Amino acid sequence: MSRQQRFVLAVAILSAFVSFLDATVINVALPAISKDLGGGLTSQQWVVDAYLITLGAVILLAGSLSDVYGRKKVLFAGLIGFGVTSLLCAFAPSAEFLIGARALQGIAGALLVPSSLALILANFSGAAQARAIGTWTAFTSVANIAGPILGGVLVDTLSWRFVFGINVLPIVVTLVLLMKLEPDHPHAPGARIDYLGAVLGIVGLGLPVFALIEQAHFGWGSPVVLVPLIVGVVALALFLVNERRTKQPMLPLSLFRVRNFSVGNVSTFLIYGALSLGFFSVAVFLQQVAGYSAIAAGFAMIPTSLLLIGLSSLFGRLSGRIGPRLFMTIGPFIAGGGFLLMLRFDQQADYWTQVLPAVVVFGFGMALTVAPLTSAILGAIEPARSGIASAVNNAVSRVAGLIAIALASLIAGAATLDLAGFHRVVLVTAIFFIAGGVVSLIGIQNPKHTIASQPATSLTQGD
Repeated sequence: MSRQQRFVLAVAILSAFVSFLDATVINVALPAISKDLGGGLTSQQWVVDAYLITLGAVILLAGSLSDVYGRKKVLFAGLIGFGVTSLLCAFAPSAEFLIGARALQGIAGALLVPSSLALILANFSGAAQARAIGTWTAFTSVANIAGPILGGVLVDTLSWRFVFGINVLPIVVTLVLLMKLEPDHPHAPGARIDYLGAVLGIVGLGLPVFALIEQAHFGWGSPVVLVPLIVGVVALALFLVNERRTKQPMLPLSLFRVRNFSVGNVSTFLIYGALSLGFFSVAVFLQQVAGYSAIAAGFAMIPTSLLLIGLSSLFGRLSGRIGPRLFMTIGPFIAGGGFLLMLRFDQQADYWTQVLPAVVVFGFGMALTVAPLTSAILGAIEPARSGIASAVNNAVSRVAGLIAIALASLIAGAATLDLAGFHRVVLVTAIFFIAGGVVSLIGIQNPKHTIASQPATSLTQGD
Protein backbone atom coordinates (compact mmCIF):
# COMPACT_ATOMS: atom_id res chain seq x y z
CA MET A 1 0.00 0.00 0.00
CA SER A 2 1.49 3.34 -1.04
CA ARG A 3 1.74 6.35 1.28
CA GLN A 4 -1.04 8.12 -0.61
CA GLN A 5 -3.30 5.05 -0.32
CA ARG A 6 -2.71 4.87 3.44
CA PHE A 7 -3.61 8.53 3.72
CA VAL A 8 -6.79 8.10 1.66
CA LEU A 9 -7.80 5.08 3.73
CA ALA A 10 -7.32 7.02 6.99
CA VAL A 11 -9.53 9.88 5.78
CA ALA A 12 -12.18 7.45 4.51
CA ILE A 13 -12.26 5.59 7.82
CA LEU A 14 -12.50 8.72 9.96
CA SER A 15 -15.21 10.25 7.76
CA ALA A 16 -17.41 7.19 8.01
CA PHE A 17 -16.57 6.74 11.68
CA VAL A 18 -18.48 9.89 12.60
CA SER A 19 -21.67 8.67 10.96
CA PHE A 20 -21.39 5.15 12.39
CA LEU A 21 -20.63 6.49 15.86
CA ASP A 22 -23.82 8.52 15.88
CA ALA A 23 -25.86 5.56 14.67
CA THR A 24 -24.65 3.34 17.52
CA VAL A 25 -24.72 5.85 20.35
CA ILE A 26 -28.35 6.87 19.92
CA ASN A 27 -29.97 3.53 20.80
CA VAL A 28 -28.38 3.46 24.27
CA ALA A 29 -29.55 7.03 24.94
CA LEU A 30 -33.18 6.54 23.86
CA PRO A 31 -34.68 5.67 27.27
CA ALA A 32 -32.95 8.67 28.90
CA ILE A 33 -34.10 10.98 26.11
CA SER A 34 -37.67 9.73 26.46
CA LYS A 35 -37.57 10.20 30.24
CA ASP A 36 -36.21 13.75 29.94
CA LEU A 37 -38.18 15.07 26.96
CA GLY A 38 -41.27 12.86 27.16
CA GLY A 39 -42.87 10.36 24.80
CA GLY A 40 -42.84 6.59 24.62
CA LEU A 41 -41.86 4.14 21.89
CA THR A 42 -43.21 6.49 19.21
CA SER A 43 -40.93 9.37 20.16
CA GLN A 44 -38.00 6.94 20.36
CA GLN A 45 -38.82 5.73 16.87
CA TRP A 46 -38.90 9.31 15.58
CA VAL A 47 -35.56 10.25 17.16
CA VAL A 48 -34.01 7.41 15.15
CA ASP A 49 -36.13 7.66 12.01
CA ALA A 50 -35.96 11.45 11.56
CA TYR A 51 -32.24 10.95 11.00
CA LEU A 52 -32.74 7.94 8.75
CA ILE A 53 -35.47 9.55 6.62
CA THR A 54 -33.31 12.46 5.48
CA LEU A 55 -30.15 10.37 5.36
CA GLY A 56 -31.79 7.67 3.25
CA ALA A 57 -33.33 10.17 0.84
CA VAL A 58 -30.41 12.58 0.52
CA ILE A 59 -27.68 9.94 0.38
CA LEU A 60 -28.50 9.29 -3.29
CA LEU A 61 -28.16 12.99 -4.03
CA ALA A 62 -24.91 12.95 -2.06
CA GLY A 63 -23.56 10.22 -4.30
CA SER A 64 -24.24 12.35 -7.34
CA LEU A 65 -22.70 15.38 -5.66
CA SER A 66 -19.61 13.31 -4.89
CA ASP A 67 -19.23 12.24 -8.51
CA VAL A 68 -19.93 15.73 -9.91
CA TYR A 69 -18.16 18.06 -7.47
CA GLY A 70 -15.59 15.72 -5.94
CA ARG A 71 -15.25 13.61 -2.82
CA LYS A 72 -13.16 16.14 -0.91
CA LYS A 73 -15.62 19.02 -1.21
CA VAL A 74 -18.61 16.86 -0.32
CA LEU A 75 -16.83 15.37 2.68
CA PHE A 76 -15.86 18.82 3.92
CA ALA A 77 -19.46 20.08 3.72
CA GLY A 78 -20.75 16.93 5.41
CA LEU A 79 -18.31 17.12 8.29
CA ILE A 80 -19.06 20.79 9.01
CA GLY A 81 -22.80 20.19 8.79
CA PHE A 82 -22.62 17.12 11.00
CA GLY A 83 -20.73 19.04 13.67
CA VAL A 84 -23.21 21.91 13.74
CA THR A 85 -26.30 19.69 13.81
CA SER A 86 -24.76 17.50 16.53
CA LEU A 87 -24.57 20.58 18.73
CA LEU A 88 -28.21 21.41 17.92
CA CYS A 89 -29.17 17.93 19.08
CA ALA A 90 -27.14 18.33 22.26
CA PHE A 91 -28.99 21.54 23.21
CA ALA A 92 -32.48 20.42 22.13
CA PRO A 93 -35.11 21.89 24.54
CA SER A 94 -37.90 19.51 23.48
CA ALA A 95 -38.53 16.22 21.74
CA GLU A 96 -39.86 18.04 18.68
CA PHE A 97 -36.71 20.19 18.43
CA LEU A 98 -34.50 17.11 18.80
CA ILE A 99 -36.39 15.28 16.07
CA GLY A 100 -35.98 18.29 13.75
CA ALA A 101 -32.27 18.56 14.55
CA ARG A 102 -31.86 14.84 13.92
CA ALA A 103 -33.45 15.31 10.49
CA LEU A 104 -30.90 18.01 9.67
CA GLN A 105 -28.14 15.79 11.01
CA GLY A 106 -29.25 13.08 8.61
CA ILE A 107 -28.74 15.44 5.66
CA ALA A 108 -25.16 16.09 6.76
CA GLY A 109 -24.55 12.42 7.50
CA ALA A 110 -25.68 11.54 3.99
CA LEU A 111 -22.64 13.36 2.61
CA LEU A 112 -20.13 11.27 4.56
CA VAL A 113 -20.33 7.52 3.94
CA PRO A 114 -20.74 7.45 0.12
CA SER A 115 -17.83 9.82 -0.38
CA SER A 116 -15.62 7.91 2.04
CA LEU A 117 -16.22 4.61 0.25
CA ALA A 118 -15.87 6.33 -3.13
CA LEU A 119 -12.40 7.49 -2.06
CA ILE A 120 -11.40 3.87 -1.50
CA LEU A 121 -12.93 2.65 -4.75
CA ALA A 122 -11.21 5.41 -6.72
CA ASN A 123 -7.77 4.77 -5.22
CA PHE A 124 -7.69 0.98 -4.83
CA SER A 125 -8.38 -1.85 -7.24
CA GLY A 126 -8.33 -5.63 -7.38
CA ALA A 127 -6.85 -7.36 -4.33
CA ALA A 128 -6.00 -4.05 -2.70
CA GLN A 129 -9.60 -2.85 -2.98
CA ALA A 130 -11.01 -5.94 -1.26
CA ARG A 131 -8.41 -5.58 1.49
CA ALA A 132 -9.05 -1.85 1.88
CA ILE A 133 -12.81 -2.37 2.16
CA GLY A 134 -12.20 -5.03 4.80
CA THR A 135 -9.93 -2.65 6.72
CA TRP A 136 -12.49 0.17 6.38
CA THR A 137 -15.16 -2.18 7.75
CA ALA A 138 -12.98 -3.29 10.65
CA PHE A 139 -11.94 0.19 11.76
CA THR A 140 -15.33 1.80 11.32
CA SER A 141 -16.66 -1.01 13.52
CA VAL A 142 -14.74 0.63 16.37
CA ALA A 143 -17.74 2.99 16.42
CA ASN A 144 -19.86 0.02 17.46
CA ILE A 145 -17.74 -0.21 20.60
CA ALA A 146 -17.13 3.49 21.19
CA GLY A 147 -20.76 4.49 20.63
CA PRO A 148 -22.57 2.27 23.14
CA ILE A 149 -19.82 2.44 25.78
CA LEU A 150 -19.26 6.19 25.63
CA GLY A 151 -22.97 6.75 25.27
CA GLY A 152 -23.74 4.59 28.30
CA VAL A 153 -21.08 6.27 30.44
CA LEU A 154 -22.21 9.76 29.44
CA VAL A 155 -25.89 9.00 29.96
CA ASP A 156 -25.35 7.47 33.40
CA THR A 157 -22.75 9.94 34.70
CA LEU A 158 -23.64 13.21 32.95
CA SER A 159 -26.53 13.49 30.50
CA TRP A 160 -27.76 12.04 27.22
CA ARG A 161 -26.99 15.45 25.68
CA PHE A 162 -23.28 14.71 25.84
CA VAL A 163 -23.63 11.71 23.51
CA PHE A 164 -23.85 14.11 20.58
CA GLY A 165 -20.75 15.98 21.74
CA ILE A 166 -18.52 12.94 21.15
CA ASN A 167 -18.79 13.64 17.41
CA VAL A 168 -16.72 16.83 17.71
CA LEU A 169 -13.23 15.38 18.16
CA PRO A 170 -13.26 12.93 15.21
CA ILE A 171 -14.77 15.69 13.03
CA VAL A 172 -11.95 18.11 13.85
CA VAL A 173 -9.26 15.48 13.25
CA THR A 174 -10.82 14.45 9.93
CA LEU A 175 -11.10 18.05 8.74
CA VAL A 176 -7.39 18.59 9.41
CA LEU A 177 -6.45 15.46 7.46
CA LEU A 178 -8.92 16.25 4.68
CA MET A 179 -7.23 19.56 3.96
CA LYS A 180 -4.05 17.65 3.07
CA LEU A 181 -5.68 15.45 0.42
CA GLU A 182 -4.91 16.06 -3.22
CA PRO A 183 -7.43 18.33 -5.00
CA ASP A 184 -10.48 16.71 -6.57
CA HIS A 185 -10.38 15.86 -10.25
CA PRO A 186 -12.60 18.15 -12.38
CA HIS A 187 -16.03 16.74 -13.07
CA ALA A 188 -17.36 15.87 -16.49
CA PRO A 189 -18.61 18.85 -18.55
CA GLY A 190 -22.38 19.26 -18.50
CA ALA A 191 -22.87 17.14 -15.38
CA ARG A 192 -26.03 18.05 -13.46
CA ILE A 193 -27.73 17.15 -10.20
CA ASP A 194 -31.16 15.52 -10.14
CA TYR A 195 -32.84 17.84 -7.64
CA LEU A 196 -36.38 16.85 -8.66
CA GLY A 197 -35.49 13.25 -7.93
CA ALA A 198 -34.18 14.30 -4.52
CA VAL A 199 -37.45 16.03 -3.59
CA LEU A 200 -39.57 13.11 -4.78
CA GLY A 201 -37.31 10.70 -2.93
CA ILE A 202 -37.63 12.56 0.37
CA VAL A 203 -41.43 12.78 0.07
CA GLY A 204 -41.68 9.18 -1.14
CA LEU A 205 -39.72 7.90 1.84
CA GLY A 206 -40.77 10.31 4.55
CA LEU A 207 -44.55 10.24 4.28
CA PRO A 208 -45.02 6.44 4.24
CA VAL A 209 -42.68 6.15 7.23
CA PHE A 210 -44.71 8.82 9.03
CA ALA A 211 -47.81 6.71 8.36
CA LEU A 212 -46.16 3.51 9.62
CA ILE A 213 -45.12 5.12 12.90
CA GLU A 214 -48.30 7.09 13.58
CA GLN A 215 -50.73 4.30 12.71
CA ALA A 216 -50.25 3.00 16.25
CA HIS A 217 -51.97 6.17 17.54
CA PHE A 218 -54.48 7.06 14.81
CA GLY A 219 -55.24 3.76 13.07
CA TRP A 220 -54.92 2.90 9.38
CA GLY A 221 -58.27 4.47 8.49
CA SER A 222 -57.42 7.91 9.84
CA PRO A 223 -56.74 10.69 7.28
CA VAL A 224 -53.65 11.56 9.34
CA VAL A 225 -52.24 8.17 8.31
CA LEU A 226 -54.00 7.43 5.04
CA VAL A 227 -53.29 10.71 3.23
CA PRO A 228 -49.51 10.73 3.86
CA LEU A 229 -49.34 7.06 2.92
CA ILE A 230 -51.08 7.62 -0.44
CA VAL A 231 -49.15 10.79 -1.26
CA GLY A 232 -45.88 9.10 -0.34
CA VAL A 233 -46.53 6.06 -2.50
CA VAL A 234 -47.47 8.29 -5.45
CA ALA A 235 -44.29 10.34 -4.94
CA LEU A 236 -42.22 7.16 -4.85
CA ALA A 237 -43.78 6.01 -8.12
CA LEU A 238 -43.08 9.42 -9.69
CA PHE A 239 -39.51 9.19 -8.40
CA LEU A 240 -38.96 5.95 -10.32
CA VAL A 241 -40.54 7.45 -13.45
CA ASN A 242 -38.33 10.53 -13.15
CA GLU A 243 -35.20 8.44 -12.66
CA ARG A 244 -36.01 6.45 -15.76
CA ARG A 245 -36.59 9.48 -17.98
CA THR A 246 -34.12 12.11 -16.80
CA LYS A 247 -30.79 12.30 -18.60
CA GLN A 248 -28.71 12.36 -15.42
CA PRO A 249 -30.69 10.50 -12.77
CA MET A 250 -29.90 10.57 -9.09
CA LEU A 251 -30.54 6.82 -9.07
CA PRO A 252 -29.31 5.32 -12.36
CA LEU A 253 -31.61 2.34 -12.79
CA SER A 254 -29.08 0.86 -15.20
CA LEU A 255 -26.94 -0.04 -12.18
CA PHE A 256 -29.49 -2.69 -11.29
CA ARG A 257 -28.85 -4.52 -14.55
CA VAL A 258 -25.59 -5.70 -12.95
CA ARG A 259 -26.55 -8.95 -11.23
CA ASN A 260 -24.36 -8.77 -8.12
CA PHE A 261 -25.27 -5.14 -7.58
CA SER A 262 -29.03 -5.73 -7.76
CA VAL A 263 -29.06 -9.01 -5.82
CA GLY A 264 -26.57 -7.65 -3.30
CA ASN A 265 -28.79 -4.67 -2.60
CA VAL A 266 -31.78 -6.93 -1.97
CA SER A 267 -29.62 -8.81 0.53
CA THR A 268 -28.49 -5.49 2.00
CA PHE A 269 -32.10 -4.40 2.48
CA LEU A 270 -32.99 -7.55 4.38
CA ILE A 271 -29.78 -7.80 6.42
CA TYR A 272 -29.51 -4.15 7.43
CA GLY A 273 -33.22 -3.88 8.07
CA ALA A 274 -32.81 -6.79 10.48
CA LEU A 275 -29.70 -5.21 12.01
CA SER A 276 -31.40 -1.88 12.70
CA LEU A 277 -34.55 -3.45 14.08
CA GLY A 278 -32.56 -5.84 16.25
CA PHE A 279 -30.19 -3.24 17.71
CA PHE A 280 -33.06 -0.83 18.39
CA SER A 281 -35.16 -3.43 20.19
CA VAL A 282 -32.28 -4.94 22.21
CA ALA A 283 -31.08 -1.54 23.48
CA VAL A 284 -34.58 -0.50 24.54
CA PHE A 285 -35.50 -3.90 26.05
CA LEU A 286 -32.34 -4.29 28.12
CA GLN A 287 -32.89 -0.90 29.78
CA GLN A 288 -36.66 -0.53 30.01
CA VAL A 289 -37.60 -4.15 30.74
CA ALA A 290 -34.52 -5.98 32.03
CA GLY A 291 -33.38 -3.00 34.11
CA TYR A 292 -29.87 -2.64 32.67
CA SER A 293 -28.14 0.70 33.10
CA ALA A 294 -27.15 2.59 29.96
CA ILE A 295 -23.52 1.57 30.57
CA ALA A 296 -24.42 -2.09 30.96
CA ALA A 297 -26.57 -1.99 27.81
CA GLY A 298 -23.66 -0.40 25.94
CA PHE A 299 -21.21 -3.07 27.10
CA ALA A 300 -23.67 -5.85 26.27
CA MET A 301 -23.04 -5.59 22.52
CA ILE A 302 -19.23 -5.29 22.71
CA PRO A 303 -18.56 -8.91 21.61
CA THR A 304 -20.23 -8.16 18.28
CA SER A 305 -17.97 -5.19 17.67
CA LEU A 306 -14.83 -7.09 18.72
CA LEU A 307 -15.66 -9.88 16.28
CA LEU A 308 -16.23 -7.38 13.48
CA ILE A 309 -12.93 -5.64 14.17
CA GLY A 310 -10.96 -8.85 14.51
CA LEU A 311 -12.41 -10.79 11.59
CA SER A 312 -13.69 -8.35 8.93
CA SER A 313 -10.31 -7.90 7.23
CA LEU A 314 -9.74 -11.66 7.21
CA PHE A 315 -13.11 -12.44 5.65
CA GLY A 316 -12.66 -9.54 3.23
CA ARG A 317 -9.42 -11.14 1.99
CA LEU A 318 -10.95 -14.62 1.83
CA SER A 319 -13.90 -13.24 -0.08
CA GLY A 320 -11.51 -11.73 -2.60
CA ARG A 321 -9.88 -15.15 -3.09
CA ILE A 322 -12.84 -17.53 -3.25
CA GLY A 323 -15.72 -15.14 -3.95
CA PRO A 324 -18.37 -13.56 -1.69
CA ARG A 325 -21.29 -15.97 -2.22
CA LEU A 326 -20.39 -18.45 0.54
CA PHE A 327 -19.86 -15.73 3.15
CA MET A 328 -23.00 -13.82 2.15
CA THR A 329 -25.02 -17.03 2.57
CA ILE A 330 -23.62 -18.50 5.78
CA GLY A 331 -23.10 -15.18 7.57
CA PRO A 332 -26.76 -14.04 7.65
CA PHE A 333 -27.87 -17.54 8.63
CA ILE A 334 -25.58 -17.45 11.67
CA ALA A 335 -26.57 -13.85 12.51
CA GLY A 336 -30.23 -14.89 12.38
CA GLY A 337 -29.41 -17.78 14.69
CA GLY A 338 -28.07 -15.29 17.21
CA PHE A 339 -31.42 -13.52 17.29
CA LEU A 340 -33.28 -16.80 17.58
CA LEU A 341 -31.26 -17.39 20.75
CA MET A 342 -32.75 -14.15 22.09
CA LEU A 343 -36.10 -15.93 22.30
CA ARG A 344 -34.60 -17.40 25.50
CA PHE A 345 -34.53 -13.95 27.15
CA ASP A 346 -36.74 -13.57 30.21
CA GLN A 347 -37.59 -10.43 32.19
CA GLN A 348 -34.13 -10.32 33.78
CA ALA A 349 -32.15 -11.17 30.61
CA ASP A 350 -29.17 -12.66 32.46
CA TYR A 351 -26.07 -11.52 30.60
CA TRP A 352 -23.84 -14.57 30.89
CA THR A 353 -26.42 -17.26 30.14
CA GLN A 354 -28.80 -15.45 27.78
CA VAL A 355 -27.40 -12.25 26.29
CA LEU A 356 -23.73 -13.15 25.72
CA PRO A 357 -24.27 -16.41 23.74
CA ALA A 358 -26.77 -14.68 21.44
CA VAL A 359 -24.52 -11.66 20.90
CA VAL A 360 -21.45 -13.80 20.12
CA VAL A 361 -23.30 -15.92 17.55
CA PHE A 362 -24.81 -12.84 15.95
CA GLY A 363 -21.46 -11.01 15.88
CA PHE A 364 -19.67 -13.90 14.19
CA GLY A 365 -22.38 -14.00 11.53
CA MET A 366 -22.05 -10.28 10.86
CA ALA A 367 -18.25 -10.54 10.67
CA LEU A 368 -18.68 -13.17 7.96
CA THR A 369 -21.14 -10.97 6.07
CA VAL A 370 -20.22 -7.29 6.06
CA ALA A 371 -16.95 -7.00 4.09
CA PRO A 372 -17.87 -9.63 1.44
CA LEU A 373 -21.26 -7.99 0.97
CA THR A 374 -19.74 -4.54 0.43
CA SER A 375 -17.04 -5.89 -1.89
CA ALA A 376 -19.51 -7.90 -3.98
CA ILE A 377 -21.82 -4.94 -4.54
CA LEU A 378 -19.35 -2.13 -5.14
CA GLY A 379 -16.79 -4.32 -6.90
CA ALA A 380 -19.39 -5.06 -9.58
CA ILE A 381 -19.55 -1.40 -10.67
CA GLU A 382 -16.91 0.48 -12.64
CA PRO A 383 -14.87 3.06 -10.64
CA ALA A 384 -16.27 5.99 -12.64
CA ARG A 385 -19.65 5.42 -10.97
CA SER A 386 -18.27 4.43 -7.57
CA GLY A 387 -19.76 7.44 -5.80
CA ILE A 388 -23.34 6.80 -6.88
CA ALA A 389 -22.97 3.02 -6.47
CA SER A 390 -21.77 3.51 -2.90
CA ALA A 391 -24.59 5.98 -2.26
CA VAL A 392 -27.23 3.58 -3.59
CA ASN A 393 -25.98 0.75 -1.40
CA ASN A 394 -25.84 2.97 1.67
CA ALA A 395 -29.28 4.38 0.86
CA VAL A 396 -30.68 0.86 0.67
CA SER A 397 -29.21 -0.04 4.06
CA ARG A 398 -30.48 3.17 5.69
CA VAL A 399 -33.94 2.93 4.14
CA ALA A 400 -34.12 -0.67 5.32
CA GLY A 401 -33.35 0.45 8.86
CA LEU A 402 -35.81 3.31 8.54
CA ILE A 403 -38.68 1.03 7.52
CA ALA A 404 -37.77 -1.69 10.02
CA ILE A 405 -37.75 0.70 12.98
CA ALA A 406 -40.97 2.33 11.76
CA LEU A 407 -42.54 -1.14 11.92
CA ALA A 408 -41.23 -1.83 15.44
CA SER A 409 -44.40 -0.89 17.30
CA LEU A 410 -46.54 -2.76 14.77
CA ILE A 411 -44.43 -5.91 15.16
CA ALA A 412 -44.28 -5.57 18.96
CA GLY A 413 -48.05 -5.17 19.03
CA ALA A 414 -47.99 -2.36 21.57
CA ALA A 415 -46.88 1.23 22.14
CA THR A 416 -44.30 -0.04 24.66
CA LEU A 417 -41.84 -2.91 24.33
CA ASP A 418 -42.58 -5.72 26.80
CA LEU A 419 -41.13 -9.26 26.86
CA ALA A 420 -43.73 -10.75 24.52
CA GLY A 421 -43.33 -7.86 22.07
CA PHE A 422 -39.54 -8.21 22.21
CA HIS A 423 -39.80 -11.90 21.36
CA ARG A 424 -41.96 -11.07 18.35
CA VAL A 425 -39.46 -8.45 17.19
CA VAL A 426 -36.40 -10.72 17.47
CA LEU A 427 -38.21 -13.52 15.65
CA VAL A 428 -38.97 -11.20 12.73
CA THR A 429 -35.37 -9.96 12.87
CA ALA A 430 -34.07 -13.53 12.55
CA ILE A 431 -36.37 -14.19 9.60
CA PHE A 432 -35.05 -11.09 7.81
CA PHE A 433 -31.45 -12.22 8.32
CA ILE A 434 -32.14 -15.73 7.04
CA ALA A 435 -34.02 -14.34 4.04
CA GLY A 436 -30.94 -12.21 3.21
CA GLY A 437 -28.81 -15.36 3.21
CA VAL A 438 -31.25 -17.19 0.95
CA VAL A 439 -31.24 -14.31 -1.54
CA SER A 440 -27.43 -14.36 -1.62
CA LEU A 441 -27.35 -18.12 -2.08
CA ILE A 442 -29.68 -17.96 -5.05
CA GLY A 443 -28.55 -14.76 -6.73
CA ILE A 444 -24.92 -13.85 -5.98
CA GLN A 445 -22.30 -14.95 -8.50
CA ASN A 446 -18.61 -15.27 -7.66
CA PRO A 447 -16.35 -13.30 -10.02
CA LYS A 448 -14.73 -15.46 -12.68
CA HIS A 449 -11.29 -14.13 -11.78
CA THR A 450 -10.68 -14.15 -8.03
CA ILE A 451 -7.52 -13.00 -6.32
CA ALA A 452 -6.21 -16.54 -6.26
CA SER A 453 -6.23 -16.72 -10.04
CA GLN A 454 -4.71 -13.28 -10.61
CA PRO A 455 -1.03 -12.61 -11.23
CA ALA A 456 1.21 -12.40 -8.18
CA THR A 457 1.64 -8.64 -8.66
CA SER A 458 -2.03 -8.16 -7.80
CA LEU A 459 -1.47 -9.71 -4.41
CA THR A 460 1.01 -7.04 -3.45
CA GLN A 461 -0.90 -4.12 -4.88
CA GLY A 462 -2.11 -3.06 -1.47
CA ASP A 463 1.18 -3.63 0.39
